[in-house]
Amino acid sequence: MGFQPLMDDRKRRILEAVTDDYINTAEPVGSRTIARRYNLGVSPATIRNEMADLEDSGYLEQPHTSAGRIPSQKGYRFYVDFIMKLKPVSDEERKRIRRTLEQKRREIDLTVEETARMLAHLSRYAAFVLSPISRAGVFRRIELLPVDGQTVLVILIMDPGFVRTHLVTTEHALTRQQLAHIARFLSSRLADLPLSRIASSLLRDIKAELEDYTNFIDATVEAIARSLEMRREEQVYSDGQVNLLEQPEFQDISKARSVLELFAEDEALYSLLSGVVGDPGVTVTIGREAGHPGMSLCSMVCAPYEVRGVPMGALGVVGPTRMHYSRVVTLVEFVAENLGDVLTRILVT
Repeated sequence: MGFQPLMDDRKRRILEAVTDDYINTAEPVGSRTIARRYNLGVSPATIRNEMADLEDSGYLEQPHTSAGRIPSQKGYRFYVDFIMKLKPVSDEERKRIRRTLEQKRREIDLTVEETARMLAHLSRYAAFVLSPISRAGVFRRIELLPVDGQTVLVILIMDPGFVRTHLVTTEHALTRQQLAHIARFLSSRLADLPLSRIASSLLRDIKAELEDYTNFIDATVEAIARSLEMRREEQVYSDGQVNLLEQPEFQDISKARSVLELFAEDEALYSLLSGVVGDPGVTVTIGREAGHPGMSLCSMVCAPYEVRGVPMGALGVVGPTRMHYSRVVTLVEFVAENLGDVLTRILVT
């Protein structure tokens, strides 16, 4: 959360009341509404003065069409970091989440796709899930198996549970003993390295050390490099975009278009989620903090999921800045934990 800005208790309670009320009603909030609905023990005039101070400080803003006020991006950030009280996921929802994931757990893609659908339904916003990123894993070993006289099957085995295979052609036939020697050497040099740290410079060094097998090693190293490319089979599964159109903020189709276009950009979604994979816990990104024009009116709540302790992907919910943060944060956290558990059982055998 970082440094907490100074704010006295009364202003804090008024900011909380304004934010909670606006989240629930989507209507700008006036001082009389706060006095009537929230037992703050002060008069509407005092609340009005405090709200004016909060506006001057940048925590509230006043839409030009209304006498009421709404939280600014700065106000939402303070609310999320220092005020909101998390709402636990209900027992009924916990059971539903676990049951849904268990039903789909035989196939990774189906599990991830169903997770996005379920998260969108439970949050009532849009949701997306990044499928497991093999690049986030750890190199375990390489196996080289002769297929015929000059063709070798290269098998790359990575934790947790990823396997990549490539066929490599050699100029000269290699014996099983030679292939075993090369495989042991490569495994010893690369074992236990995170895939993201196996750089091209290291692969060049390996090629130099096995100059007796130049042709074959060139092709094998190229196969390894292809397996370490950042984007291959990873996908972003999304659902619930129609939920955003039901929000008052997006009744104006011009405002809705910018966020809906975000969901049509695979690279943008991938970029937003892949950056969360290495971050612990839940991340809340509000409005312009995302650095994407389609997110200026939205907030995103994301969390990574882990497979046997290794961060392998991420999932998130996108809604208006007037999001039910206290509920969505706990929901995203719980779904991420359970998706990680299910994928661990799929991938780690």
